[in-house]
Amino acid sequence: MFEHTLTALAAIGVIGVACQWLAWWLKLPAILLLLVAGIVSGPVTGFIQPDALFGDLLFPLVSLGVAVVLFEGSLSLKLHEIRETAGVVRNLVTFGVAVTWLVLTLAAHLLADLDWALALLFGAVVTVTGPTVIVPLLRTMRPTANIANILRWEGIIIDPVGALLAVLVFEFIVSGQEGSTLRTFGTMLASGIGIGTAGAFALATVLRRHWVPDFLVNVTTLVLVLGLFALADTLQPESGLLAVTVMGILLANMERVPLEGVVDFKESLSVMIISGLFIILAARVDLGRLWELAVPALAVLAVALFVARPAAALLSSIGSSLKPRERLLLGWVAPRGIVAAAVASLFALRLDELGFAGADLLVPLTFTVIIGTVLLQSLTARPFARLLGVAEPEPRGILIAGAHDVARALAHALCEQGFRTVLADNHWDDIRTARMDGLLTYYGNPVSEHADRNLDLVGVGGLIAMSHRPAFNALACTRYRSEFGSDKVYAVQTSEEKEATDKETVARTFACSHVFGEDVTLAKLASLLSKGAEIHATHLTEDFGFEAFRELYGDQAIPLFAVTPRGNLRLFTNNGELAPGAEWDVVALLTPEGLETRESQRKPRKNDDQAETDIR
Repeated sequence: MFEHTLTALAAIGVIGVACQWLAWWLKLPAILLLLVAGIVSGPVTGFIQPDALFGDLLFPLVSLGVAVVLFEGSLSLKLHEIRETAGVVRNLVTFGVAVTWLVLTLAAHLLADLDWALALLFGAVVTVTGPTVIVPLLRTMRPTANIANILRWEGIIIDPVGALLAVLVFEFIVSGQEGSTLRTFGTMLASGIGIGTAGAFALATVLRRHWVPDFLVNVTTLVLVLGLFALADTLQPESGLLAVTVMGILLANMERVPLEGVVDFKESLSVMIISGLFIILAARVDLGRLWELAVPALAVLAVALFVARPAAALLSSIGSSLKPRERLLLGWVAPRGIVAAAVASLFALRLDELGFAGADLLVPLTFTVIIGTVLLQSLTARPFARLLGVAEPEPRGILIAGAHDVARALAHALCEQGFRTVLADNHWDDIRTARMDGLLTYYGNPVSEHADRNLDLVGVGGLIAMSHRPAFNALACTRYRSEFGSDKVYAVQTSEEKEATDKETVARTFACSHVFGEDVTLAKLASLLSKGAEIHATHLTEDFGFEAFRELYGDQAIPLFAVTPRGNLRLFTNNGELAPGAEWDVVALLTPEGLETRESQRKPRKNDDQAETDIR
């Protein structure tokens, strides 16, 4: 018995990590693989039996896990972002949520025979999409920027909004079971909001005054979240989820609170908790009950796909600049996410304990909607977007890891040539300068879990790692090699790499191809820019080809990249194989001497229609 328990517990962790890795590799939402793995491990094979494995600890463990999930989601709700986002996003997370809730409540009551209370709870639970399912879908679907931004922001904001709605509906139902509905519900609200507010201000004070060392910030946050959840539930049953949700929302909207350690907690611990939690929850699914509910569950899924979402999208986009084709795509894409599965399972466990008739229907219905929306939309979103003509062509943009002077100069050059360029860096001063220059940025580590969820790579198909740290460049190339392909990830050589011994050089397995020439380093580029060097584009012709360009400038020019007549990007690498032809544009860094050469040649070349074009 002990051996099986030990093996089952270890298997939950191994399967969870394997599903997360496979989802990352396949660019699929992890929840789909986690739920399938849980069902196979549980009801199909019987290897993992959560009720026997955890006994009386099952409900407390699931409750604590869901509390972490809700706290994580609520940390992403920044109220100013709702005010600042486009009207369509604001409508989707307010009016659209109400429409979805109403339509799916009616569907659950009329088609699945849920009583009104449970139908209201089900409708609230399945309003949530979430970034964990939207971001992988966007990377495969690659819609136009309008649709991509709307869906991404909707997923980020609706996660905590839908969770809060579901928690409030659940507490209202439970208060009715315990008598004196309004008084009990009011007490739950007061307890949850009061304790959550106190916890938020307490943690904010600790973080602002640095009472806890950095290495203990994430652990302290976890302990405080779990402690407040337990305290709230002890003082007033069922108020714990509201408390942690309120705590996260308040923390996210407080000023001058250093949340870096808390974000680190989200990115590491929450992945492990989510993986284990969903395998356990899926392993408890009753396949017999699911089969009995197949017809009504599929009918509810059809309403979610073809009625609720299209209605919410259509009504939310009234008066917007979206084209009819974009509205059609927006009305199709709304996969349900992690919060829906977590809270539905927890609520079903609690309502079943309270003897609520029909509570066992909540999980099969919710899981059907989750698996159905994720699976169908993952398979059809890209073809549908292409059919409607609202899918981006093959990604041509570039992600630059770094936002210093050289990176910004290169980004400007790429943007002027029509390539979408995103600068990613965790140095705020560099990011702020880039934003002031009008460049697209991501403030954070480009190889973090947060970047996997929030870094907008729509239209981006390559990487140039420009950190001053060779090991980080190698890590970035390794991370994005599977995303873009090994021939689309590059790094700029550093002085440290050029002078490194065999013991200090990054292994070839992890290293990237270097760009801009064997003798070109990041320090050399920075030095030239500081001395007045500029980036310019030169159009090649039959009479003035690349050989003539090199002969004219010699060492006065460092070719950076070229653009083919079809508008494709080609980088100059250390192997020297790139040989641009006629009608190509060569973009190079010209030294001050090269600028003088250019000026001396400019007037006659303008007369011959061979002029160079400034991009800075």
